[in-house]
Amino acid sequence: MTTTDSPSLPSRVLPPPRWAVRAAHVVAWSTVPSGVWRIALVLGVPVGVMERKEFLAAFPDNSPLIAMAYVLLLGAVAETASYLTLGLVRPWGEVVPRWIPLLGGRPVDHRLAVLAASLGALAVTVLWWVLFFGGLLTAPSPDPGVSAGEVLFVASYAPLLLWGPLLAAVTWSYHRRHRVRVGE
Repeated sequence: MTTTDSPSLPSRVLPPPRWAVRAAHVVAWSTVPSGVWRIALVLGVPVGVMERKEFLAAFPDNSPLIAMAYVLLLGAVAETASYLTLGLVRPWGEVVPRWIPLLGGRPVDHRLAVLAASLGALAVTVLWWVLFFGGLLTAPSPDPGVSAGEVLFVASYAPLLLWGPLLAAVTWSYHRRHRVRVGE
């Protein structure tokens, strides 16, 4: 078995284009504003659209601990998922980092990465576009004006609209780079 045939040494892949690296970073940061907004809501910071009391009413016994756990878990899952986009433009998207048990040092199956990222892009695009625009279109508005709280809410959640389309673009770039290998 030659070194190019070795499962632990994948053939070299072209580096990602600059636009894909930038898009991956935008995706990684796109979940931060909404996470901060939710944490502020649970902590009682006035966010204008919903009051802490109203939010806590959705949890058993109006529990701030359960609400905080929910918000932190939701934020951690969203942050982790969006952060994984960086793997499509970083070396750990080519070879699993050695510190990961059982898989460390093995090449990433690019077909599986493309499939997972494509499904993720589709899911978050549908989820956030439907929730965002569906929520805006069906939300009752007592007056025709826009409050500062509504502006803060939209500013916090609007970056999530970028997540799916940019993840799809970065995934496409990753796929294309794996079709053309250096030295072949």
